Amino acid sequence: MSVTVAPLSQAHADEVLAIYRAGIDEGQATFETTAPTWEVFDAGRLPQHRFVALGEDGEVLGWVAASAVSDRCAYAGVVEHSVYVHPAARGRGVASALLTALIGSTEAAGIWTIQSGVFPENGASLALHRRAGFRIIGTRERIGRHHGVWRDVVLLERRSPRIS
Repeated sequence: MSVTVAPLSQAHADEVLAIYRAGIDEGQATFETTAPTWEVFDAGRLPQHRFVALGEDGEVLGWVAASAVSDRCAYAGVVEHSVYVHPAARGRGVASALLTALIGSTEAAGIWTIQSGVFPENGASLALHRRAGFRIIGTRERIGRHHGVWRDVVLLERRSPRIS
């Protein structure tokens, strides 16, 4: 499968939000129960650190986006990210291509840590992140309810070897 990674823009909004909704509906990706509007999505993610993976005919196969974790200057080099892939495009290297683009953009910007939280049941995401150089730093047990059930979240981070 040929995949092109490009900046995520409003032109991709409908497909990006549909992929997000699919991840929400599967129940293993997020505590969210509904996808946001484009305006909310756009406002909450850093424009220079969000990408789409496009198939040969231009369809969006997946997306990755980062958000600032804090406005405190001590955390200026720390972002949190999400990565989602269309169910029909999984297992084809789409998420790896997206994480590679995100790592490149964050390192170029001087960001030293990318973090994320993943449900422990989401083995594919945990394996993807390990391959991309993320490490597990802990588990937040029973951190939130999801559809009435307490869920744990595995905390992951990737510290850039290039930023000192």
